[in-house]
Amino acid sequence: MTDRVASAFEAQRDRLRAVAHRMLGSHADAEDVVQEAWLRLSRQDAASIENLEGWLTTVVGRISLDVLRSRRARPEGAYEEIVVAADDDPSADAELADSVGLALLVVLETLGPSERLAFVLHDLFAVPFEEIGRILGKSTAAAKMLASRARRKVRTPSPVTGSSQREVVQAFLTAARDGDFESLLRVLDPEVRLTVDTPDGVVVVLGATNVAAGARFGAAAGGRTVLVGGLPGVVAWREDGTPLSVVAFTVVGGRIKNIAAVADPVKLASMSLPEPPGSVGGAR
Repeated sequence: MTDRVASAFEAQRDRLRAVAHRMLGSHADAEDVVQEAWLRLSRQDAASIENLEGWLTTVVGRISLDVLRSRRARPEGAYEEIVVAADDDPSADAELADSVGLALLVVLETLGPSERLAFVLHDLFAVPFEEIGRILGKSTAAAKMLASRARRKVRTPSPVTGSSQREVVQAFLTAARDGDFESLLRVLDPEVRLTVDTPDGVVVVLGATNVAAGARFGAAAGGRTVLVGGLPGVVAWREDGTPLSVVAFTVVGGRIKNIAAVADPVKLASMSLPEPPGSVGGAR
């Protein structure tokens, strides 16, 4: 491995990490994917690679696709904890962070692995459909169709009305506050996915039974209802007026399909949040 190739890889590292993160929704998994791409490059004859950027994108795409498919095949567990290391340079993909917010990451979780790859690579990173087709082992036309299908899911509003969505979310919050397990199960999709971004990492809970059993949304039930990128959500505050959490809900067919919560104070501090109800003394 020459210094030139190593330098070229380092120049691509932030972009590759951003691609993997948008595919997988986890900084830790993204770092693992990029590291695996480096190992594969180190075993490759660099002279045989005509377009290093394209080659690395293809490798990262295929590894990420394998990870997504393995997640789908994995039996439901109580929860999976992913430790997220603090980024030394959090501004590395700031532009993407601005354009791909919490709401879109929630919606991406509803896409199949192939749809997600086609949408992320083409719409977010401008990778040509010919290259996406090669990654997927499909034709260019098939790759275009997958991206189009994903685009409709991401951009088309749910047929459930906004008021109905809010009613479902309120029913969930009330049941969580009251500890009403049966009511929680009635408003949760059987395959619901809960993602909680905490100071110690990201916790992912899969399945209605597990989400209902671990639901701790009492504080949020008394928070302020908001829209998070167009999705119904809620902001909760501590007694001193500092934000406690921001939660976004995806409602499909009258049931909650995805829940994304941010409880990391550092990330909450970077968000533009409404003021808590009434002016609480001692807030920041």
